[in-house]
Amino acid sequence: MKIVIYCQHVLGVGHFFRTLEIARAMNSCQVILVTGGGNIDVIFPRHIRHVSLPGLMMDSSFNGLYSVNPQKELEDVKLARQKLLLDLIKKEQPDFFFIELYPFGRRAFRFELIPVLDFIVQNPQMKCKVICSLRDILVEKKDTAKYERRVIDTLNQYFDAVLVHSDPKLIRLDSTFSRLEKINIPIVYTGFVTPVPDLEKAQAFRQNAGLNKNGTLIIASAGGGNVGAPLLKAVIQAYQQLSENENIMLNVYTGPYMAEEDKVELHSFSGSRIKIEEFTNDFVSLLSAADLCVSMAGYNTCMNIIAANVSAVVWPFDQNREQRIRAEKIAQFVPMTILEDKDLMIPAFTSILENCLGMQKKNLKSGLNIQGAFNTAKWIGGI
Repeated sequence: MKIVIYCQHVLGVGHFFRTLEIARAMNSCQVILVTGGGNIDVIFPRHIRHVSLPGLMMDSSFNGLYSVNPQKELEDVKLARQKLLLDLIKKEQPDFFFIELYPFGRRAFRFELIPVLDFIVQNPQMKCKVICSLRDILVEKKDTAKYERRVIDTLNQYFDAVLVHSDPKLIRLDSTFSRLEKINIPIVYTGFVTPVPDLEKAQAFRQNAGLNKNGTLIIASAGGGNVGAPLLKAVIQAYQQLSENENIMLNVYTGPYMAEEDKVELHSFSGSRIKIEEFTNDFVSLLSAADLCVSMAGYNTCMNIIAANVSAVVWPFDQNREQRIRAEKIAQFVPMTILEDKDLMIPAFTSILENCLGMQKKNLKSGLNIQGAFNTAKWIGGI
């Protein structure tokens, strides 16, 4: 079975890594993973062939697309991408075209997706199923009625199913999309998508860091890094004020897209008890080794927190409601402290960290379905 997966990340890296986890689970298939955002340095499993379109991204205000390569004009990049993607589908004739987020989002990429979708509809002999891969919570729109009508029309015209990567007992799609009854194709809840920690690696992380049973490890991260610098700076300032911080180690992960001046400032705090890195290849196992996670509240990080069974302090991205809604829902299942902007000030943030570290250890298992990657692969194979 051949599957072409299309994933376009425009700001952070969450969409990419969630899609990659799903692609990893499709290990009995021939998978072609098509991406088109900024470069991310990862090693792909043997069953995945990676096709990288010329890069397009957006700024944190989502004001529009820009070319990752500043020497290439936006329209030239768009034309090149459109041709590459359509030619790929024509050549590969996949059994499935698996599209992350669209048409619920990524409308700016209609220029390359609609020609492919039209081609599939006009060539039924391909027998190619078109699937939408969707996260748990949608970003609010200014004109909700117009937005939902456009999504419904596109789904009913081109798509065969919507796979929602959520556990419905925590978050249902109709919490952020009101007209599900107008969608004429199956809507399937797969469970949340996340890797699971390697407990041996987690133990090795603590040993390599020189942490004994009484030692404490705090992990602070900013996802892709575009918008998380204030949080990481606040974590370091609060850490420096913690009592007995000689028994506490802080690992900070900036993400690949953080502004260079912010990275330089953060690295200036690096020392024997503060470790500053850009990225780790096994974040969920590192979280499993930690006593506390401090992060944004994106989908991937939140699911990693659940999988790693770790207490968390999160600062939701305030550009839209998505991260706050998710954090408030998850906080009903596991210990998760949700920060307001004012909480990043010292000494308030220091007190919050001290309180969280002082909480008695308990079984944090949520009971939520986090088998979304496996269930997606199983569903695809079962059609």
